[in-house]
Amino acid sequence: RKGGGSPTCLALRASVMADVDDTEQFEGTDSGASGTYPLQAGLVRKGGHMVIKGRPCKVLDVSTSKTGKHGHAKCHFIAQDIFTGKKMEDLVPSSHNLAAPIVTRVEYQIIDTDEDGFASLLLEDGSQKDDLKLPLNTNDALCDEIKAKLEGEKDVFVTVLSAMGEDLIVAVKEAADK
Repeated sequence: RKGGGSPTCLALRASVMADVDDTEQFEGTDSGASGTYPLQAGLVRKGGHMVIKGRPCKVLDVSTSKTGKHGHAKCHFIAQDIFTGKKMEDLVPSSHNLAAPIVTRVEYQIIDTDEDGFASLLLEDGSQKDDLKLPLNTNDALCDEIKAKLEGEKDVFVTVLSAMGEDLIVAVKEAADK
């Protein structure tokens, strides 16, 4: 028989190969870019978001310059890291893609803060999130306002900004009277 064996032998060989494929496992690694999407540089506007040097940033200013006869127009971005406040710059050809972070704002009820500066937040499913630190070094006025409002009798809510696996409390408000 041409082709290498009996039908039973071929079925056995296929079965063994299928078993090998089913048990193969891959280790996942975090590249840091999982919370991003591609965006053409020429489409990024002031107030938009982009990634510079691996950090999520809010664009403060964009200027586009025309280059020589065969060159690309280039976009010069001045942006601010949304978590540290550090200013950054980048120069990208306008036709090239860059990474834009997926930025979300979610409101949570804050229950308490501990002496280490961590906030206890109540999630929608009723569980607690205790791993979010108050913005002590970046926004002391906001921390003082959160602590003052927690001493009152009303429910207190904080707005949490999230991007690329990082979270930051950016605002606080008291619940409205019913």
